Parts: sequence; structure tokens; C-alpha cells
Amino acid sequence: MNWILLIIAGLFEVAFASCLGKAKEATGNEVYWWYAGFFIALTISMTLLIKATQTLPIGTAYAVWTGIGAVGTALVGILFFKDPASFWRVFFMITLIGSIVGLKAVSQAA
Repeated sequence: MNWILLIIAGLFEVAFASCLGKAKEATGNEVYWWYAGFFIALTISMTLLIKATQTLPIGTAYAVWTGIGAVGTALVGILFFKDPASFWRVFFMITLIGSIVGLKAVSQAA
């Protein structure tokens, strides 16, 4: 169950980073809505990360959380913010996903 919470926490990390990107592009009062989304997603992400680390090893949980956030945010950047999708960028995202899966596979916690 805590692995599921950790994955959801990572997805909320993607959400709060994406809100920052949208806030940068927004104008007027719309900026405040994106910052509100940022703080809500940040709070949910951190709360779930704290809950997950109560039973998962902190090093593994943090690495998985940041990995999900890094890959997810890079994909959002490519798909929605017109970030470049070069071969090497995609290659290293794939290796990062492999590392996340590997950490999960060798983790001693349930």
C-alpha cells in the first residue's frame, strides 16, 4: 500500500512542478490559481511521502519519489511546454525509469 502512496506522491510532484510552469505563462489573476494549485499539490505530495516513508526505506522512497517527479515533469515539459525531445533526453529518462524499477525490486520493505 505504501508503494502506491509513494507513486501517487510522485505524481503530485509532477503536478506541483507543472503548476509552476503554467504560473510562469499565466497573466493577471490566473497566476494565483496556478500558485494555489502548486501549494495544494505540494502539500498532498509531501503528506503522502511522509506516510510512505513510515514503512519504506527513506533513501529508496526519496529516490523513487524524485525519479517519478523528474521523469513525469520532463514528459509534461515535452508534451505541453514544447521542451526538446532529443534522443539523449529520452534515453536518460528511460534509464531513470529503469533505476526506479530496480530500486523497487531490491528494496527490503514490503
